[in-house]
Amino acid sequence: MDHFLYRDGILHAEDVPLPEIAAAVGTPFYVYSTATLTRHYRLFQEALDGLDHLICYAMKANSNQAVLRLMASLGAGVDVVSGGEYRRAVAAGFPADRIVFSGVGKTAEEMELALRGGIRQFNLESEPEMRRLSKVSESLGKIAPVTIRINPDVDARTHEKIATGKSENKFGIPISRAREVYAEAASLPGLEVIGIDVHIGSQLTDLEPYEQAYLKVAELTHQLRADGHDIRRLDLGGGLGILYERSNAAPPLPLDYGEVVRRTVGDLGCEIEIEPGRLIAGNSGLLVSEIIYMKQGEGRTFAIVDAAMNDLIRPAMYGAHHDIVPVVEPEAGAELSPCDVVGPVCETGDTFTRNRPLPPLAEGDLIAFRSAGAYGAVMASEYNSRPLVPEVLVHGHQFAVIRARPTFDEMINRDTIPEWLEGPV
Repeated sequence: MDHFLYRDGILHAEDVPLPEIAAAVGTPFYVYSTATLTRHYRLFQEALDGLDHLICYAMKANSNQAVLRLMASLGAGVDVVSGGEYRRAVAAGFPADRIVFSGVGKTAEEMELALRGGIRQFNLESEPEMRRLSKVSESLGKIAPVTIRINPDVDARTHEKIATGKSENKFGIPISRAREVYAEAASLPGLEVIGIDVHIGSQLTDLEPYEQAYLKVAELTHQLRADGHDIRRLDLGGGLGILYERSNAAPPLPLDYGEVVRRTVGDLGCEIEIEPGRLIAGNSGLLVSEIIYMKQGEGRTFAIVDAAMNDLIRPAMYGAHHDIVPVVEPEAGAELSPCDVVGPVCETGDTFTRNRPLPPLAEGDLIAFRSAGAYGAVMASEYNSRPLVPEVLVHGHQFAVIRARPTFDEMINRDTIPEWLEGPV
């Protein structure tokens, strides 16, 4: 469920008509719903009710400061994967004991940043990383709380570029070597081993891979405790998928996921962490664009819009589907015709969809790309010297620009011409 509905024939974000936002900020723009973000976070709270748990929002899905501040105010923790994300978390108001630092390539500088500022835990992914963190911790006179990410060799049945739990993926320690790796971690003076971390992928629409992975985590917990490790926290990752194509069957609900957690690891006496991002943010946002031209090609129709692959790269990168709807509601029974929706970037890959049955469209119409709240603005670029698009947050009848569109002067002036190239040309 989201809060983007037609009212009197106009698509609204909560109580705000989208044409009103377009008139104020121009197109294209991202718009997020406070009510939807809040509802999706609370669904996970309900799913884990009764378990000792912390829901850590995966910042990589949408790192806007206003979205982060909302998550922090709801009581969420946050999962970060870089020094920049750590700084964003602190700036948004997350307390140190609710910040988890994940990622395969943490630098010594990032480790020091988090140790000095405070951290709930580091999720470690390799022996070299363990040894480096121990040295950094020792040099600061600190002890770093850590979990170790195990790779359970479970197929998440998702897109190959976002699968993370198979043996050939770059993430984590092979589960077959977990006991020896934990033994080394426990021997390192700068570390305190507190738990196990696992994350098998993103956009999962089937609960069975979770069940397989979590049963392996449960077995490993017993083994590691028998080896003398105080395993008291299980970080189970995130990855629960959302509905991108409304004609498809709905993915599992957080409540269903919560039952898997209870059934597999709920009796271990561990604090449970999960790190959802996409399911919280994905259906909480739209990308709104204007049609520049309707072009008739050889046997196909093109809607050329002012959004492009640099604004929403998922279709070009993953072949991802986003439902596309007119902002003005089509008449009942309007005939659908196949249409390619494309952007103005000089790449054939700048195509959002091909031969999609869509209602009648015309130059100047506004359209909305649904399910664009996660991995949209955060993955955007200024390719073709196109400014990053504004982000807008709606709350009831109110809306605010939470990231402004940069001016062309601001973009150009970030570059510097060396002195040997100055002067007339």
